[in-house]
Parts: sequence; structure tokens; C-alpha cells
Amino acid sequence: MAKIRFVLLRCLCMVTLLAGMPFAVSSQSVLQKDALQMYRNRQYDAAIAICEQEIKANPANMDAYSVLIWSLLRQKRYLQAEERGLQARKENSYDIRIIEALGEAEYYLGKNDAALSYFQRYVSNARESEGDYVLSYYFMGEIYIKQSKFQHADIALTTAVRNKPERADYWTRLGYAREMCKEYTSAIEAYDKALSLNANLADAKSGKERCQKHL
Repeated sequence: MAKIRFVLLRCLCMVTLLAGMPFAVSSQSVLQKDALQMYRNRQYDAAIAICEQEIKANPANMDAYSVLIWSLLRQKRYLQAEERGLQARKENSYDIRIIEALGEAEYYLGKNDAALSYFQRYVSNARESEGDYVLSYYFMGEIYIKQSKFQHADIALTTAVRNKPERADYWTRLGYAREMCKEYTSAIEAYDKALSLNANLADAKSGKERCQKHL
């Protein structure tokens, strides 16, 4: 009988413990959902405040760090985004959201080598369906153009337009990379694609005209 009472008491304790868990998990999920919703609504200050609260409670909360850094990036607070990204990586160096966000921060701070390293690490681990997969290739293309590595830029931007063929600006930059490689026919093809999407793109028009003079 005593053994039965002990088993029943243990079961009761487990039920009581489990009964309390959904409230705690739900509360955290609501906070994270609210922060993400604020970010999507471009209420970045509100999103940042919620995320700071979550990180204070749990310094290893990568969801909160992600939304925080995204919000800082949208506010063009790149130094702070870099700082918080590096802090987040001390907690978890493998979170690809933080890696990509740090790439953006470094890019806008002009730290091209660091940015390129982060973007390369991100695309090596992310799926093509990830939201920032194509954007990372675009940034890589821009960095390679700045470094005069135009063939590398061609490869990166070709990947970008393959996944986002509706982006006229991506096609324009691909045309420029090919133009710099003296691949004028394929450059014109990229410029034409850009102009088919947006006939008013001055860079695509002038790029096409320059290439036609070489044919």
C-alpha cells in the first residue's frame, strides 16, 4: 500500500510539473511571435525592446537575437548589429541566421572580406529555400565586383538571378560583371532581361549601349 501511495504521489508531482510547462513555453513563444510581428510591421524599436527583454531573461535565445539584429539592420545601425551579432555567436556560433545577418552588417560597414566570409559560410549551410539565400549571393556578387573579381561576380549573380529572375537590378549587375569580363554578347542578354522587367533602368540602358559598341 505504501508503495502504491508513493507511485501515485510521484505521478501527481509529474502532472503538476507538466501542467505548469505549457504556460511558460507559451509565454516565451508569444513574446517571440510579437517581436517578429513588430519587425514585419516595421516597428523596429518595439521589436528591439521585446528582444532585449528576452535576451536578458535567456542570453542563449537565438530567435530573439535574430529579430534584434534584423531590426538593427533595417534601422541602418550597422555597428550595433555587428556588436550584437558577435555576442550572439559567443552563445551559438552555428546559427546561420546570425551568420547571414553579420554578413550584411559587415558589408554595409565596408568590411568586404569579413562579409564575404560570412556569406560563404551561410550559403554553404543554408537551403535554397531560405529567405536570405539569394540575397547572400547578390551581396557576394557586389563584393566581387568591388574586388574586380568579375568572373566570381558572374557566378554569384547568375545564381542570384536563377533563383530570383524577377529582380531587374540583379540582372543589371550581372550584365555589368559580364561586361567587365568582355563577354559582351552575354552581357547584352543580361541587360536585355533587366530592361524587359524595367524599361526605365538607366544603368541597363547605358550598359547595353557600351557593349553594342564592341560587337
